[in-house]
Amino acid sequence: MITISLCMIVKNEEVTLAKCLGSILGLVDEIIIVDTGSTDRTKKIAASFTDKIFDFKWVDDFSAARNYSYSKASMDYILWLDADDVLLPEDRMKFKELKSILDASVDNVMMKYNVGFDTHGNVTFSYYRERLSKRSCNFQWREPVHEYLAKGEKVINTEICVTHTKIRRTQSDRNLKIYERLLMEGNELSPRGLYYYARELHENGRYKDAILYFNKFLDSEKGWVEDNICACSALARCYSAIDDSKNSLESMLRSFKYDMPRAELCCQIGYYYKSLKNYKSAIFWFELATKLEKPENSWGFIQHEFWGYIPCIELSVCYDKLGKIQEAIKYNNKAGEYKPNNSSVIYNKKYFERLLTETKRA
Repeated sequence: MITISLCMIVKNEEVTLAKCLGSILGLVDEIIIVDTGSTDRTKKIAASFTDKIFDFKWVDDFSAARNYSYSKASMDYILWLDADDVLLPEDRMKFKELKSILDASVDNVMMKYNVGFDTHGNVTFSYYRERLSKRSCNFQWREPVHEYLAKGEKVINTEICVTHTKIRRTQSDRNLKIYERLLMEGNELSPRGLYYYARELHENGRYKDAILYFNKFLDSEKGWVEDNICACSALARCYSAIDDSKNSLESMLRSFKYDMPRAELCCQIGYYYKSLKNYKSAIFWFELATKLEKPENSWGFIQHEFWGYIPCIELSVCYDKLGKIQEAIKYNNKAGEYKPNNSSVIYNKKYFERLLTETKRA
């Protein structure tokens, strides 16, 4: 059986840290906590789980902090988590089984990261991350912001899920400032850096700047295919925010250059035509989304509702607008197969029942 070090970097995580460490307790053989400047009870809470607590002066570089934490590991493999991540009971069981059977020739283990949920707790947004790596390979974290871990030759996917528990995402310009300091110092951003800098600009409402950097990223033709597709989607939203509908549509269509159509983009185009009240065109794109096969083993972002519920509920609305009630009912029922207790599905059902009753009376 392999041995595992858990390596974490933390700062002011007194609210979440105990839950995180409790969820992994008994599954790892060593817990290493690197604190980057906490002023709350974080280190005291960590001390109740481990005596391997180290201080690291924050230098605006997440990879530097993570690489320092990895340098303290001594077990066969290294696992990383953030303080607001947990392993749910079913994933603890899967993790325990993996630990007992993992072939020591495996360099990296990819695990699902569930980060978005609906009101009923169903996963709406997930992707794979490199979670477990062989220590002897000395894989290094790269990029100061939105860091990633280098991978080896033998990488496997698992169905083990790490669950993100942050209740709400607070808007921050921390990452934006790190990128802008790098640029001001004359540093050149990598293709990945260009992409994530553009995302930070977008999220901070600097749409014209975001457009510039998304286009720089895409024009470099050096991006990962999944990032290219996401960049097209975000670029379209930026153009839409400045009322440039022509370039918004062209950006969405540009995504098809990189791979097979994705349901997220098809629905985004569907929404575009729906906003113009061009319901026939909207129907084409929403229906296309229902016919695509979800790329379950892709390491890219998957917004699960776009691969079932959303196109069906939107098709119900569009067909209703065209007066095709039976088609509208059919797609509302299909949406209900994905989310039977959804308020929109229930509302539509009552609406169609009322409509059919009034039609019969007439």
